[in-house]
Amino acid sequence: MDKKIAHLGKKTGKMLLFGGVYSNLQALETLISIAEREKIDPSNCICTGDIVGYCAQPEETIQRFKKWGANSIAGNVEFQLAHDKEDCGCDFETGGRCDIFSKMWYPYAKNQLSTNSMEWIAELPDYLTFTYGEKTIMVVHGSYGNISKYIFKSTPLAKKESQFKDTASDIIIAGHCGLPFSNISQNGVWLNPGVIGMPANDGTPRVWYMILDDSNGCLEYTHHHFQYDYRTTQQLMLDNGLPKSYAETLSTGIWDNMEILPETEKKQKGLAIDFGDKEFLLS
Repeated sequence: MDKKIAHLGKKTGKMLLFGGVYSNLQALETLISIAEREKIDPSNCICTGDIVGYCAQPEETIQRFKKWGANSIAGNVEFQLAHDKEDCGCDFETGGRCDIFSKMWYPYAKNQLSTNSMEWIAELPDYLTFTYGEKTIMVVHGSYGNISKYIFKSTPLAKKESQFKDTASDIIIAGHCGLPFSNISQNGVWLNPGVIGMPANDGTPRVWYMILDDSNGCLEYTHHHFQYDYRTTQQLMLDNGLPKSYAETLSTGIWDNMEILPETEKKQKGLAIDFGDKEFLLS
C-alpha cells in the first residue's frame, strides 16, 4: 500500500506537538487554549494521530479539531476507521484486557462518527515531513512502516537509528505508546510528546505535549503538561457505557494494565514524570 506523505515545507516559530486526543474533547479544548496563549498558529500544531479513541466524544472531537485547523497524521485508529475495519488495530494481545476493552470503545466511536468526519479521517496522511531549524523532520505514529509498533524510551537505540536512515530525517516525532520521552543519538533525535487524552501512568491526571522553538537561533524542545476538566470527560464515559477502569484512569493517572509496556516502563508506574524546566538543544 502506498504511503501518503504530506510535505509541509519549511517551518519557523514555535511549534506545538501532541498526540492521542482519544475523543477527549475537554483535553483538546484546553490544549487549543494553550496554543492560543502561546501564540502558536494552528498550522504550527501537529498531532501524531489517534484523535479518536477511548473517551466519549469522538464526533465532537473530530469537528473541533477540524475547526481548529491543526495538522495531523492518521493513527492506527483513524487508519482502521478509514478502511472500515472492525477493530482498533492497536496490536493488543488477543484476549487481554486492552483487547477486551477495545471491543467496547472502538465500535462506540465508529457508530458515533458522521459521514463528514469519516471522510475527513480518510484524507489524513500516514506521515508528515517538514524542515525546521535546518533539520529534516518526519512525523510517524508508531514507527515508519508500522503504524502499530510500540517504541518506548527503553526501546533499543538501534531500532530507532534505522528509522532515521529509512526516512532520511534528522528528527522523528512519534506517538502511539502514550508516554512522553526523547532520545538523542549521533544519527538523530527521537521525540515523543506523549498524549493528551489519557494520563501517562505516573499517578497524576496530567497529560503531556511538547513545544519546539527556534526563536533563539537554535532548535530547542521542552516537555510540558497540563490539567483539564477530566471529571466531565470521566462522567461522559460512564454515562455512555465505556470502560469504567479507563474512566478511572483519568483521575488516578494509573493505567488499568501494563500489557504493552516493557519492563523498564512498568517499573515507572505511579512515579510522577519530571522533565524539569530544562530546554533541550538539538545540535
